[in-house]
Amino acid sequence: MTDEERRHAAQAVLAIPFFSRLWDELEEAAVNATIHARYDDHEGRQAHAAEARAIRRIRQRLESIASDGQIGAARRAPA
Repeated sequence: MTDEERRHAAQAVLAIPFFSRLWDELEEAAVNATIHARYDDHEGRQAHAAEARAIRRIRQRLESIASDGQIGAARRAPA
């Protein structure tokens, strides 16, 4: 897949309203789970926080690809 094809695909995905709402809900659920974790459940809180960070990174990554079409040399998996 070329960088231009990647860019167009990412833009198409971001243009779907359901996609944005779904990721908003997933992020909100992870943040709420982090906030409302039992005070002594440190591992659970960390897991929920990691989930929220991962959701944000995925969305930011997709937005980055949509803007420039490149994954970047450091991010590409070895062949």
